[in-house]
Amino acid sequence: MKKEKLYKVFSRMPTLYTQRLILRPAHVTDAYDMYDYASREEVTKYLLWSPHTSVNYTRDYLAYVESRYASCEFYDWAVILADTGKMIGTVGFTKIDCPHNKAEIGYVLNPDYHGMGLATEAAKRILDFGFCELGLHRIEARFMQGNDASLAVMKKLGMTFEGYQRSSLLVKGSYRTIGICAIIENEYKA
Repeated sequence: MKKEKLYKVFSRMPTLYTQRLILRPAHVTDAYDMYDYASREEVTKYLLWSPHTSVNYTRDYLAYVESRYASCEFYDWAVILADTGKMIGTVGFTKIDCPHNKAEIGYVLNPDYHGMGLATEAAKRILDFGFCELGLHRIEARFMQGNDASLAVMKKLGMTFEGYQRSSLLVKGSYRTIGICAIIENEYKA
């Protein structure tokens, strides 16, 4: 994929829809909803970032995200419940590798909404967008060893577990083993 296509698609972050969700750009006005989950230790246990310390911190982060959208350097959507308008997480591409026509997805969901299939529903829409709109060949997802819930989402998406990278990331002062799953375009479309 050419970078020009990426810039064209993301020059105006598209809004995506699923049966129960709206995936749209995150806004500063989402600060309270994001803080509700981003401030919880249980949410960040398997993530690279630490809990948000205040609503103002979350607001500043979302202002930064809005600036990254403007420069076509951020490919993450806010996950919104269609029936209430509440932001319950984020989903999107953490990396897009144009020369190799592949990307990595990531997601985080408010634990109050776990067990409802919403993470899978949101991530499936991103896979569809990646393969059908961007024309990607491969989409990967990574998880910290022990995050069985995230691995379960990846398997529900049809991804294949490819293995672990032992002690490959230094996260919050500890080396963590990282698992990787992936799906190829023809597997997704089959």
